[in-house]
Amino acid sequence: MHTIDQRRIGEFLSDVASRTPAPGGGAAAAVTAGTAAGLVAMAARFSTGELAELAERADKLRVEVVPLADADAEVYTEVLAAYRLARSIPDRQQRITDALRAAARVPLRIAEIGADLAQLAARLVEEGNPNLKGDAQGAALLAEGATRTAASLVRINAELGGLGYAWFSAAEECTRVAMGASRATVRCCR
Repeated sequence: MHTIDQRRIGEFLSDVASRTPAPGGGAAAAVTAGTAAGLVAMAARFSTGELAELAERADKLRVEVVPLADADAEVYTEVLAAYRLARSIPDRQQRITDALRAAARVPLRIAEIGADLAQLAARLVEEGNPNLKGDAQGAALLAEGATRTAASLVRINAELGGLGYAWFSAAEECTRVAMGASRATVRCCR
């Protein structure tokens, strides 16, 4: 199977739509965040001064988040494998918990990146090149969607694995930040 960087968009979307457990929501969130990063970088490159420097930050986030689409599919596959272990295996529950922890860690990073991107985009909507305001606003909205999707997966995996409140809190903080930034762009563009 090819990595996300090696597939065409149509191939990836066909994979998401297929009757397989992965790629799924986490991979879609990572690709959506990558798209938001691309829009942030573009809007920043058409801006001046310190805002133009945001392009490099967005590029770094894009390079980090896109491979998380594959990582998410891998960790989810490990969760499924752990659940398939015979109930008689003594450490089965620990393996499930460990797999769910890994399956929460990847979307949490996607959510963190999405929240960062939403903030960068909001700044570009307010201060950047006005001709790219729609692109920056689109980036903020995409970043919010990616963040909310990934945070939802964190909460699900944390609940299933009994991982504790810190996971829920981290996911909620990412969601709060992304939503606040995204909403600021909508208010700005009315």
